[in-house]
Amino acid sequence: MPEPQPRRRLDQPRTPGRLRVSLDREAFGRLAERLARFLGTGTFLFWQTLMVVLWISLNLAAVSLRWDPYPFILLNLAFSTQAAYAAPLILLAQNRQDDRDRVALEEDRARAAQTKADTEYLARELAALRLAVGEVVTRDYLRGELERVFRERRRQVRDDVPS
Repeated sequence: MPEPQPRRRLDQPRTPGRLRVSLDREAFGRLAERLARFLGTGTFLFWQTLMVVLWISLNLAAVSLRWDPYPFILLNLAFSTQAAYAAPLILLAQNRQDDRDRVALEEDRARAAQTKADTEYLARELAALRLAVGEVVTRDYLRGELERVFRERRRQVRDDVPS
């Protein structure tokens, strides 16, 4: 007679079952991107073309090895399966790229806004410096004023000296 199972308490979470698959989404995403990137290469197309030519050649020429006769239904099934897996992998890779592009665009916008704010600040500082420099005595102005004061002083000294 089977033993009665203890009653489960509804106010406590379940204990995890024995068969628990944990999937690292980032690792799977990186794998999907690498696979999608490989599917678009000339190497993949070369090997796939070679496999199709060998498949068809063996099924047409080697009478004893015919595992897929003329309409090549098994080959079509293999291509359909490949397409059924390739399309979602390519879409996953594109979605991940879109996410990266969105983050990069947001960072670029923030950087552009900061650069604009910095540029506006520097323009205001430069304008303030130009105004301040306009009020500062320059070397030429000071030299001219000193020469004028010396001339006036010499004239006063000459005028004050009795003849």
